[in-house]
Amino acid sequence: MNDGLLLAIDGDSLAHRAYHALPKAIRYNALVGFANFLLRLWEAEQPESVLVAWDSLETPTYRHEALPAYQSGREFEASILEQLGLLPALVESFGFGVAKAGGYEADDFLAAASKRWPGPVLVATSDRDAFQLVDDRVTILQPVKGVSELARVGPAEVRERYGVEPEQVPDFIALRGDPSDKIPGAPGVGPKKAADVLKQHGSLVQALADGRFPQIAEELLLYRDIATMDAAAPLPELGPTPPDWRRAAAHAAELGLGNLAGRLESLA
Repeated sequence: MNDGLLLAIDGDSLAHRAYHALPKAIRYNALVGFANFLLRLWEAEQPESVLVAWDSLETPTYRHEALPAYQSGREFEASILEQLGLLPALVESFGFGVAKAGGYEADDFLAAASKRWPGPVLVATSDRDAFQLVDDRVTILQPVKGVSELARVGPAEVRERYGVEPEQVPDFIALRGDPSDKIPGAPGVGPKKAADVLKQHGSLVQALADGRFPQIAEELLLYRDIATMDAAAPLPELGPTPPDWRRAAAHAAELGLGNLAGRLESLA
């Protein structure tokens, strides 16, 4: 057991990767792939506590209300939506913590958990927005191939990839934009120029105070707020989460996931 370690997982991010990595002929392929990933990660890291965070797809967040184009155009197949509805209960059967609430994204819970947990934190997500959480205590585990290979991202890796400090990532996203979330960014500003602006001025607020981007100052501040994870998101009580393999095996069997149930039973 790695005493003091919190493993915080972006459930939606990893479930989608599992869904697309495994053949859709497999019934509940996202559940199977996600559960296998969770088991591998738990066995590799031996965390004291596990928290899995989920988006609330039924309720828009303040981001959607402030920027109507935010994440627009995303369409999910009925099968993945069904499985996303089943996954939190499966995670709970493992004995692990679940964070989900209307008006919040999984990212927000990852930020809240990283802030409130006193020890080291591993955040497993494919969302690079989470680079803003990185510091000497928080490391990102980023899937490289499906969910089978993970890269560790610390402060040095954020600087290498973006050319900015982790705490500057929301400012960087605001300037560069984010096509996947439909955040426009500043016209004509790509990754290199965004990093150069932040090196010169230190922050987006200071760049605006120094007279940069006067025509779109309010929009850029809005984009920064949208890109900033909400560390005040409500969390369940954080503490040790010893796994309950037998209960998880019974839950998997109820779902008809015989192979997964057998694997969990062997751990019990």
